[in-house]
Amino acid sequence: MGGNDPLYYIDGLRSGNRRILAKTITLIESIHPAHRQLSRKIVDGVAPYTGKAVRLGITGVPGVGKSTSIESFGMMLVEQSLRVAVLAVDPSSTRSGGSIMADKTRMEKLSVAPNAFIRPSPSGGTLGGVARMTRETLLVCEAAGFDVIIVETVGVGQSETTVASMVDFFLVLMLAGAGDELQGIKKGVLELADAVAINKADGDNIEKAEKARQSYEIALHLLNPVSPTWSPPVLTCSALTMNGVDTLWETIQNHRQKLSATGELEKNRRRQALAWMWSRIEDGLKDRFFNNPTVKMHLRDVEASVERGELSPIIGAESLLFLLDNNC
Repeated sequence: MGGNDPLYYIDGLRSGNRRILAKTITLIESIHPAHRQLSRKIVDGVAPYTGKAVRLGITGVPGVGKSTSIESFGMMLVEQSLRVAVLAVDPSSTRSGGSIMADKTRMEKLSVAPNAFIRPSPSGGTLGGVARMTRETLLVCEAAGFDVIIVETVGVGQSETTVASMVDFFLVLMLAGAGDELQGIKKGVLELADAVAINKADGDNIEKAEKARQSYEIALHLLNPVSPTWSPPVLTCSALTMNGVDTLWETIQNHRQKLSATGELEKNRRRQALAWMWSRIEDGLKDRFFNNPTVKMHLRDVEASVERGELSPIIGAESLLFLLDNNC
């Protein structure tokens, strides 16, 4: 059953069939041209049935307890009869194998919850490729009836910007009592935040967490808010004791209600869709370049000439692009 018929997958996704969801994501992650073509038809086919889920991005400094936080948050949601999917954007997995599989095993309760679905990021490709797969996986999870899609950044750097560009609410998890309260965080990441949560606010750490909360509140006030109707709050929480986790969910819902009322949520999603289109165009152009027979024939020679200093990088690039220009 299934084969190359996109309707088999589209109908299966819409009925919430977990096996077909897993098969569809495998197609999305495949580099085989036939699989890529089929997955595009499936994603396009389910597009009208997407858009209702809460799209939540989560990042955090190393050691912040991201996996525990996601599991605690996810378990709270499934106990409210919501369906939760956890996806990952992990550019580091292309080099080192990443840590997301270990993260999945650490989410022991959530990974076996009937209303939850955890999908590790692909183990190969560029950040752009991983992001493409994550966006498409997000849409098929929505079509399969998941109410909340959590997109986790596992790698560092550009992955935060990438995740923020595909979600409605971007949460930055931070730690208290680790020296400088603005440790390990770039201004750019704070600018992306719709909320900052100081995790591990339990036991002897409660006072430190409150001080950290005040520090981040001051830092956020110095930044220009992304939305005219939303000022990112700084919260404290404990994934261990579940203290503040419900407040976090209330904050996300409040943000959604406010931005929906002003039309900003829909506007943001339209802007994200346009950015995704351009991302796909860039990926497509790169694929066409490397798969062009004439480029393939001359690429190694040009590379060798540039490496030996016989050809400048600019002339080398232009010569290859000129070949592409005439042989598209």
